[in-house]
Amino acid sequence: MTVPIKLSIFASGNGTNAQQISEYFAGRADVAVDNIVYNRRDAYVATRAKNLGITSQYFNRKDFMESDKVLNFLRNRGVDYVILAGFLLLVPENLLQAFPDRIVNIHPALLPKYGGKGMYGHHVHDAVVANHERETGITIHVVDGRYDCGTTLFQARCEVLPSDTPDDVAAKIHLLEKEHFPKVIDAFIHQKNC
Repeated sequence: MTVPIKLSIFASGNGTNAQQISEYFAGRADVAVDNIVYNRRDAYVATRAKNLGITSQYFNRKDFMESDKVLNFLRNRGVDYVILAGFLLLVPENLLQAFPDRIVNIHPALLPKYGGKGMYGHHVHDAVVANHERETGITIHVVDGRYDCGTTLFQARCEVLPSDTPDDVAAKIHLLEKEHFPKVIDAFIHQKNC
């Protein structure tokens, strides 16, 4: 019997991407979402994890940045890859070293545009609209020690109309995330594990 490749999903908020990824891999023998880690105690992603029957674990900022608590949890669970799905903390060095080139993030813009500290969620969409961009999209990338700077794995684009509000842009981005993020994770994992 094949032992599945285990994923841990890190999230900070609502958890729509975490749920979509979990549902995509549900029932698979080769890849499994083992757990969801979150860093805001009130994050709705914990409820999503419970509804999906997936182990979830809360860690505060200090747990991430000043201890090995998160790393020890991942090691004890036998995690192979970490997926950031709306996770807003910078990944600490101990996790980067433990999972070299095995941490993947999604960003709601076409990096290098609109990346970096503080550029997440509606902050990105507000900036895209304010700057009258004609297109935006998503970037899926490997995580390094800087915000939004790791190797790009995939980008998908969508048009931004002059009449679009930040909410309109967010809706388009959510569709791209839903369509592409789980598939790109799947392809990346299998390419690395050939």
